[in-house]
Amino acid sequence: MQVFAFAPFNQYWIVYPAFIGFFLLLDVVQKTTQHYFLISFTFSIAMFISCLHWIYVSMDLFGGMPMAVSILLIVILCAYLALFPTLALWLSTRFLWLPKAPRYLLLTPVLWLVSDWLRGYILTGFPWAYLGYSHADTPLAGFAPILGVQGITLAIMMISGALTLLIQKQKTLLNSALIFSILIIGFVLQKQQYTQPQPAIMVSLIQGNIDQNSKWQKDQLYPSLFKYLDLSETGLDQQAELIIWPESAIAALEIDMQQFLQPLSVNLAKKNKTLITGIIGYTLATQKYYNTIIALGKLPVNEQYALTTKNRYQKYQLLPIGEFVPFEELLRPLAPYFNLPMSSFQRGAEIQPNLQSAQTKLAAALCYEIAFPELLRKNISEKTGILLTLSNDAWFGDSIGPAQHLQIARMRAIEFARPLLRSTNNGITAIFDASGHEQGRLPVNSAAVLSKKVQPAFGKTPYQTYGAIPLYLYCLLILLGVFFYRKKWANR
Repeated sequence: MQVFAFAPFNQYWIVYPAFIGFFLLLDVVQKTTQHYFLISFTFSIAMFISCLHWIYVSMDLFGGMPMAVSILLIVILCAYLALFPTLALWLSTRFLWLPKAPRYLLLTPVLWLVSDWLRGYILTGFPWAYLGYSHADTPLAGFAPILGVQGITLAIMMISGALTLLIQKQKTLLNSALIFSILIIGFVLQKQQYTQPQPAIMVSLIQGNIDQNSKWQKDQLYPSLFKYLDLSETGLDQQAELIIWPESAIAALEIDMQQFLQPLSVNLAKKNKTLITGIIGYTLATQKYYNTIIALGKLPVNEQYALTTKNRYQKYQLLPIGEFVPFEELLRPLAPYFNLPMSSFQRGAEIQPNLQSAQTKLAAALCYEIAFPELLRKNISEKTGILLTLSNDAWFGDSIGPAQHLQIARMRAIEFARPLLRSTNNGITAIFDASGHEQGRLPVNSAAVLSKKVQPAFGKTPYQTYGAIPLYLYCLLILLGVFFYRKKWANR
C-alpha cells in the first residue's frame, strides 16, 4: 500500500492504514520471535519492492542482463534495504513489557528513525522512500525547516501509533490530543518565514531529451550540443539571465572541449547571460574523472571560466554501479550492467564552495545526491540564494522513479526555504519556490525550455543550522528513558 503514498500517486493518507494494519496484525499473531521477524520483514520488503521496482528499467534497457537475473538483483537489493525497518519493528516487539502507549508513541518511532539513518549511511547509503517525503502537501511539512524530512517521518510514526491505540480504545483523550497537537504545530510552523526573498532573476532550464542509447556515442556529441544551443537561443525567454543545462549535457571530457567552451563563455558574457551545465571533469595529472558542473558566460570578477577555475562542483555522493563499481575486479566481468558508460568516477570534496553566477550563489547537488539532505546542508551558507540539482533520469524510462526523485528534490526546498531548480535530460524538469510550491514543469520525454522568474532567498532555517542534532538528542533521551524504566521495572 505504501507506494501509493509517494509520487506520482501522492495519496499520503494511505500510510496510516498500512501501519495501523501492521500494528494490529502484530497484536494477534502467535507471540514468537520468528513470527514477529517474518511479519516485519514481509511488511518491509513488500514496501521496497513496490517503491523501487523501477530500478529494473535501467537493467532491462541498458544493462544487457537476463530478465531473471535482473529481477533477482532487485529482490536482493530490496531484501537488504528491508532489513533496516525490519530490525526496528522487530526490536519494538522485544519490549512487550513496556506499556502499549509509550511503545507505539515513543519507542517504535525512535527505532524507525534510527533504522532510516543507518539505511542512509551504511555502504554509502540509500535514503530513498523516507516516509516524510509523502507528506510535503500536508501540515506536517511545517516540521521540515525545523527537523528535516525525518521530523515529518517521526510525526507520521507517532500519529500511526496514536491511531492504532484509538482503534483499540486505549488512552483516547491522550492520543486524540497528541494527533491534534502535531497537526496544529505543523500548521503553525508552515506559516513561518525563515529566509528573506531577494530580487528576482529570469531563469531558463533546458531539457534536451537526448536519447540515452546514443548519448555517449562520439558522433552524437555535437548534434546534442547544437540541440542544446538551439533551444538556448530560440526556446528560452530572451530576458533569461541564468541558463541551466542538465547533468552531463556535454557528454565529453572538459579538457577536450576547450575550443567549444571558451568561445561559448565569451559569447554568453557579451549577452549578459550565465550558463551552468553538467560535463565530465578530468584531471590530467591524476588521470581521474569527476561528474562535474561548470559555469560559463557572465560571472563575478575572478570567477570567469577556465579549465582550472574553482567555480565548479564535483559530485561527492556517487551512485553505486552507475558511477562507481564496488568490488569492480569481481563484478565488471560478470555482465554489461557493471560496465555502464562513465562508471568509474572519483569523489569530489564533501564540502565545496557554492557555484557563482553573476546574479547569485547556488548550492549544487548532482542527481542522486539530492536525496542526502545532510550533505546539501553542509554546503549551504546564509548567502546561498538558490538550490540547484542537475539530473538524468532517462535511465529509468517512463517508470515512477523520476517522479519520486522530483518529490525528494522538492523536500530540499522546504527544508532550506530556498527556491530549487531541477534540470534534467528528459524530465522531470521543474522549478519550486522557497516554500516548495511548484512554479512550473516540463512534459516528460520532450525537448523544451522552462523559463520563470525566480527569487533567491537568504537566511537560515533551524534545520540548516542544527541539522539532525535535535532528533539525535530526542532519540537518545527516549532510549535512555526506556532503559531506566526497564531497570526500575526489573527491581520491583
